[in-house]
Amino acid sequence: MAIDLTQDRPEFLQSGLSHDELNADPIQQFELWFKQVTESDIIEPSAMSLATSDGLEVSLRTVLLKFVDDKGFVFFTNYASKKAKQIESNPQVALLFPWLALERQVKISGRVEKISMLESVNYFATRPKDSQLGAWASRQSSKISSRQILLAQFEAMKNKFKEGQIPLPDFWGGYRVIPHSIEFWQGRENRLHDRFIYTKSNNKWVLDRLAP
Repeated sequence: MAIDLTQDRPEFLQSGLSHDELNADPIQQFELWFKQVTESDIIEPSAMSLATSDGLEVSLRTVLLKFVDDKGFVFFTNYASKKAKQIESNPQVALLFPWLALERQVKISGRVEKISMLESVNYFATRPKDSQLGAWASRQSSKISSRQILLAQFEAMKNKFKEGQIPLPDFWGGYRVIPHSIEFWQGRENRLHDRFIYTKSNNKWVLDRLAP
């Protein structure tokens, strides 16, 4: 059995993108696009693909953007996970926001660093209690023989922390992707897409158009 998509050629006709309409600051431009995405019917607009590599293997998965500021893009994970181990080996990563319902993508390349413990504590406190317990229960990326083991560990954590606030695990927290390039992609007809890339040079953002 095979899947042949060679004749699947949807046209991108929603809108275009010009140099003049882009903000000089890519973070502000991202915030503008993100606002437009959240006002649409796209499911999980904060979902982003995160690519990491330890120099031998490249890994890709979907994580959720939790906040963005002038410094970069923040997500949270287990510091013992596969992604965390690859980040420790090689802090250069890439992000992709595939907002294809709006015929848009945003691609980000940058360096990762851990956020402060205070920032992680403050965010962890906002999570639902069961999500907090889930962070304690799961040894992310480790092999387990059955789901029952995971559920048993969850129940054990529920019993352990049945009174009082649930503390931040010392193996869990946030990462910030500090971008050195941010590309905005807008689909256009005839595959002549609009692509603009912001690149950091001498601590300033330089904006260029790319061929599709």
